[in-house]
Amino acid sequence: MCLRVHCQTGALALLLAWSAAGQGPAPKVAAVSLDGVIHPVTVEIVRDAVHQAQDEHAELLLIRLNTPGGLMDAMREIVEELDASPVPVVTYVEPSGARAASAGFFVLEAGDIAAMAPGTNTGAASPVLLTGGQMDQVMRNKVENDAAALLRSMTSRRGRNSALAEETVRQAKAFTDKEALDQKLIELVANNEQQLFEELNGREITRWDGRKVTLHLAGAQVIDVHETPRERVINAIADPNIGFVLLVLGGLGIYVEFTSPGLIFPGVAGAILALLGLSSLSILPINWTGVALLVLAATLFILEAKFTSHGILGVGATIAMILGAVLLINGPPEVRIHLSTAVSVAVPFAAITMFLVTIVVRARRNKVLTGPEGMVGEEGVTTTALEPEGQVLVRGEYWDAVAQAPIVAGTHVRVVGVTGLKLRVEPNAGAR
Repeated sequence: MCLRVHCQTGALALLLAWSAAGQGPAPKVAAVSLDGVIHPVTVEIVRDAVHQAQDEHAELLLIRLNTPGGLMDAMREIVEELDASPVPVVTYVEPSGARAASAGFFVLEAGDIAAMAPGTNTGAASPVLLTGGQMDQVMRNKVENDAAALLRSMTSRRGRNSALAEETVRQAKAFTDKEALDQKLIELVANNEQQLFEELNGREITRWDGRKVTLHLAGAQVIDVHETPRERVINAIADPNIGFVLLVLGGLGIYVEFTSPGLIFPGVAGAILALLGLSSLSILPINWTGVALLVLAATLFILEAKFTSHGILGVGATIAMILGAVLLINGPPEVRIHLSTAVSVAVPFAAITMFLVTIVVRARRNKVLTGPEGMVGEEGVTTTALEPEGQVLVRGEYWDAVAQAPIVAGTHVRVVGVTGLKLRVEPNAGAR
């Protein structure tokens, strides 16, 4: 009887062990969030995510999207990275209220599976001229045809509605999550990532190269892709408006250091902020007209400290700074510096600078109180006769002095000049 019980117990243990071994480790899903404007740093983040998903042997790479769009060149590089990914890619617009607009729509369609959360929207992918102006018809046709061809290529090989996708470029159409699902621009609408994984578990997808892959996502473990320190810093300040603010604050700190040497802190902090601002703006395409206007603004502010222009140079510098900021970024509206930002930064900067200039000018006009020059105008008394040289007592100190005409001892005199360490004096007629 005991032997039978031991045998049953052993069989049960072997069955449980075999079952646990059969289950294996939980599948991994590498996930990365693309929030904000799409720019070159976004490309680096996606590239690193693809590599990490491969290194972790992930079942899936999840791209979370919430973007107003961005640079077309950066978007194309992201599409290339996702196409070349050895790990299946799911693009997912989340959370509710998020969007994948303009360049973000291309990234959404680049996924092997495209999904959206309820309350999200996508589309409006018409290209915009980098300078924000109007394109001539020939140029518009070229750009639109190129963008439309890319969308047709991505959507047709994934069985999506190519004709409707093309209308997001030619007519700037946009769609809610339900509209995108009903019209076959995406495959799924999921309330959250857990529901998304449940919907995808056991689903067979066709990769861009025609390979069939079955997804196994039961109990999936989500691994967030870690950004490098450089990516974290640059991504945090990648907004051109933030970059411009940092640049101006840095310039103000350096200006304060130059006008008040020895403070040290404003100069150090200003240099750091200026470099961070330059790093932020350097990842975006720069319009050199904007750079020239900002340089002109800095020059005019400096000249304001050198010449008395009654504020004309300062006003000109402020206008140049605002125009330079607005024209600085050669990109679509979502990556340019806003006019409101330019005005709200330039006007206070100009006011502070003009205040500092006023202090400097007043200081220059004030009588010098130290050094030899500070002796001019001081009154004293001769301690010896000046014939024409002798000694005088000024500020409680004995000085060698010289006069144009002899002066008797005990005479009140006034200092009219300094030559080396010798004072030039004359009788002070107003003294008693």
